Amino acid sequence: MADSLLFYNLSEAQMTFQDVMERLKSFVRRDPRSAYVLSVGTDSQVFRDRTKFITAIHLHRTGKGAWGCLKNHELTRPIHSLREKISLETAFSQETAAYILDGHLIEITDLLLPFTGEGADLTFEVHLDIGKKGLTKELIQEMTSRITSMGIEAKIKPDSYTAFSYANRYTK
Repeated sequence: MADSLLFYNLSEAQMTFQDVMERLKSFVRRDPRSAYVLSVGTDSQVFRDRTKFITAIHLHRTGKGAWGCLKNHELTRPIHSLREKISLETAFSQETAAYILDGHLIEITDLLLPFTGEGADLTFEVHLDIGKKGLTKELIQEMTSRITSMGIEAKIKPDSYTAFSYANRYTK
């Protein structure tokens, strides 16, 4: 991923994708005997003159905290089509997930392998801001298929917290 694609969180700004991967590995090294869920999700907010997207990377050490970061994307027009909006959210999440799959997921997994008999585990998911209630229910099959075709588990509401909760908090 180009270094111009910068991530941030409440502690740090201007993190490159490589910086993010180092932070994730450092977080895992602090407790390699834990189970982890690494998730990517995107949410968006339509404004009068633009549409703001936030893609989140979230690493949850199950029952013991989390580390996350965000990346902004912006279109200089409002998106009025729900299908286009959800499709772009999915595409931004797919892009980030693809970069993680490109060797980085294996690096994180390798940190946990010596401890699998002691509880270490890693699940990788993409969280979509769609669910069985509301207008997005018609998009579930299409969007989840895009994720599962990458070999990644797709989560929808109410289980897609990285998109509808973490990323959503920063789209306003």
